[in-house]
Amino acid sequence: MIPFTGDDEPLLHGGDLDVARRLFPDAPEPFVDLSTGINPNPYPVPRFSAEHFSRLPAPKAAAALVEAAAGFYGAASPAHVVPAPGSQILLPLAAGLVRPARAAVLAPSYPEYARSAALAGHSVKAVRGIEECADATLVILANPNNPDGRSFARSDLLALAASLRCRSGLLVVDEAFMDVGPPDGSLAAAVACGNVVVLRSFGKFFGLAGLRLGFAIAAPSLASRIAAALGPWAVSGPALTVGTKALADKAWIARTRTRLDNASRRLNDMLAGQAFEMVGGIALFRLVQTPAANALFRHLGRAGVWVRAFPNYPDWLRFGLPGSGPQWKRVSDALASFW
Repeated sequence: MIPFTGDDEPLLHGGDLDVARRLFPDAPEPFVDLSTGINPNPYPVPRFSAEHFSRLPAPKAAAALVEAAAGFYGAASPAHVVPAPGSQILLPLAAGLVRPARAAVLAPSYPEYARSAALAGHSVKAVRGIEECADATLVILANPNNPDGRSFARSDLLALAASLRCRSGLLVVDEAFMDVGPPDGSLAAAVACGNVVVLRSFGKFFGLAGLRLGFAIAAPSLASRIAAALGPWAVSGPALTVGTKALADKAWIARTRTRLDNASRRLNDMLAGQAFEMVGGIALFRLVQTPAANALFRHLGRAGVWVRAFPNYPDWLRFGLPGSGPQWKRVSDALASFW
């Protein structure tokens, strides 16, 4: 079982430059933050008038966002989609859709899955594969997985959902990185089976994590329960505006997919020249393994390059994508000066 000591226990996450500056106070600024797996070249945000911040979000704007999200993510209809201030807040709500019992979390993965299940009252165990979920009534996994990029076949996930349905169980699939995952990998169109909840993150692919926008996709009966738990005005007016525009911007989306693929190959080539074992990854990050991970983490930190370390996997480091030519050079130079 995974120990859980309280809902106020902090968990380590990427993107915390306050920690980076505390650990490496003499590092050159600005830090090159490679710790998050977020697109470093975000969707362009328009200027907003003061009215966007002084008025409550309009229902019409919320409906437009839901319609755009249903189209982009492949949901059967807008009734299957619930917008939220980021996908993180949806995890404990989804876990609470089934009565507390045994939950299985595919590991290694995002640490909030276990905490969210525990917050919903479940006893939690970490498992390495789908075949170990036979006694669970709640299964939470990421597809593609974070941090190793492992992908699960759609047919295997549908079979898991069918197995869970026999014992009134629920499958929660976090597709935060599916925008750069297998084209036919999403379960968004399959949630009508009634016991699957798909979570989608707007911030990673569109590079706007600070906007705090995410979606739950589920059968209307489950979607309405999630929406009721969130309450009115869950998404800010600016997030409604930006999200609706971005999700419908097919030209930007196509350009970005190409650019991310090219950047991913460049990162792969850069890391392949080091004394690493490549453990996995997707277009937004690469995971490497080396006995020198701790020393390299500190070397890069002193050079102002912040990568993701994993206390439970001390030989692992994860590298996101640099966002500009100077950032690529700083990372390359820092790596070259280590070995």
